[in-house]
Amino acid sequence: MIDNDRQILHASANTLVFLPGLLLALAVLPLPAWAELKHELELGVGVGMVNFPVYRGAEDRRSYILPVPYFDYNGDKLQINRDRLRSRLFRSDQVELDISVSGSVPVNSSDTTTRKGMDDIDAILEVGPLLNLHLYYDERKQTNLDLRLPFRAVLPIRPYRIDHQGWIFQPALNLDLRNVWQSGWNMGLQTGLVFGDQAYNQYFYNVAPQFATPERPAYSTTGGFGGSQFTTSLSRRRGGIWMGGFLRWDNLSGAVFEDSPLVTRKQSFSLGFAVSWILYSSEKMVEVSND
Repeated sequence: MIDNDRQILHASANTLVFLPGLLLALAVLPLPAWAELKHELELGVGVGMVNFPVYRGAEDRRSYILPVPYFDYNGDKLQINRDRLRSRLFRSDQVELDISVSGSVPVNSSDTTTRKGMDDIDAILEVGPLLNLHLYYDERKQTNLDLRLPFRAVLPIRPYRIDHQGWIFQPALNLDLRNVWQSGWNMGLQTGLVFGDQAYNQYFYNVAPQFATPERPAYSTTGGFGGSQFTTSLSRRRGGIWMGGFLRWDNLSGAVFEDSPLVTRKQSFSLGFAVSWILYSSEKMVEVSND
């Protein structure tokens, strides 16, 4: 899931930093997936648009319109596509152990209302195991209901190094519906909770004493509950054109850091849309099960 939480380019020098974050955000949208016959490799080009708060709880927002490459590889053990990167570590009819990847783009504090004068937020890479429990799927694989349990390390990307900044756990129920209303569109519905450890929550919501102002008092948070999310997505493949979009609602009510002066909006929406043109498809076809 984008999560964030996916963050107008303010300087051309930052473009090379922002672009990977946007592509990662588009790559991990929870778009619906299931078993079907696919080309082993497909390549293409596209364009995507995303709009979201600069971080969860922020009033400031960012929008991006940038090119998005289309890459779909379906190997025996590894799958890489617009939905997610998957390396199957274990799989049965009811349980699957996978790899979860997410992330967010950097935030320049001088461009925000609440963080002016504070340290910037780095681009974030999140990676870790995903336990996927298949609760229900019909015989035709038109409907899938899964309980997804991703546990990811939070890795800020800094010049010449990647650091570790805590852990995040996002359990979610995910419902995939194929060919909704016989329209050719596939729908995904996902609702879940967010939990971060102390290091993760403090990275985004702490106000150190040296950054305190009359309007922004010093603040320190703990680890724990970080709010809830609901995401709906649609996608469709028609010939050599793929299109998809998502809408996510974020709710920070009850979060351990909801009283942080950096939280100015407890409820917010993020949205995005992408369209891609497939330019190459391998002759080899493979059966892919993405439930």
